Amino acid sequence: QVQLVESGGGLVQAGDSLRLSCAASGGTFSTYAMGWFRQAPGKEREFVAAISRNGRTTSYPDSVKGRFIISRDNAKNTVYLQMNSLKPEDTAVYYCAADPGRLPTVVATTPLKYDYWGQGTQVTVSS
Repeated sequence: QVQLVESGGGLVQAGDSLRLSCAASGGTFSTYAMGWFRQAPGKEREFVAAISRNGRTTSYPDSVKGRFIISRDNAKNTVYLQMNSLKPEDTAVYYCAADPGRLPTVVATTPLKYDYWGQGTQVTVSS
């Protein structure tokens, strides 16, 4: 069983930056592709970023491309989400997720592909 714990959320102003972290335990981190998703009140969970097992492949939706950067440190069992130029529409609860069994360079962008989820961290961007 994999446990994921997010941290780094908070209240910021538009244009600011935040870095989210997700620490994994209970499994072999380097065998999981990792993803970040977000969910705003009344909306469906939305894909934000994904990174392959070996870190060589990343994926972003157009809404965050060029502003957000996902990275991972397999030695620390941690995945990060650097969020720059934040906008009020980025306000949501952010979740990290683990997707076991992917090929080393493959990522998934749909929540159903991910087996393990963290509890989420709130990000609020004021205008």
